[in-house]
Amino acid sequence: MTDNITLTGLVATTPRHLTTSEGLAITSFRLASSQRRFDRAANRWVDGDTNWYTVSSFRALAENAATSVSKGDRVIVTGKLRIRDWENTDRSGTTVEIEAEALGHDLTWGIASYTRNSSSTEVTSVAEDDWGGLPDKDSDEEDLPLAAKSRKKVAA
Repeated sequence: MTDNITLTGLVATTPRHLTTSEGLAITSFRLASSQRRFDRAANRWVDGDTNWYTVSSFRALAENAATSVSKGDRVIVTGKLRIRDWENTDRSGTTVEIEAEALGHDLTWGIASYTRNSSSTEVTSVAEDDWGGLPDKDSDEEDLPLAAKSRKKVAA
């Protein structure tokens, strides 16, 4: 059984990137995730206990993470949760790992500039596109999804 989880937190270590002898790209880092709450008595936000996770990404996600994510960045991670018990001659413990399926900056804390990978810039033709192609910038409202139609128009 695989448990999926989404976390937000702070990249606490410098991401470590390597490529195996088989050519598999791997990037990993430690993520510190603290629940924040508002302390009314002090009139400020305070951090609760911190949970620690080892986040690992593979293949294209690992390559992109190695280039995009740095120690101190606020990120959001979605992936498979793995809890592993371990022991050696001196001690034992539990490691909580996330195998990242998606990873990016948490835009609650800042802005980002997105650059698409050059290998993924192919444009799908309308005939191949299950969504019927991209909307025309001058299209009428009747072409919009129902959720977009219900929004009020704002004058520019």
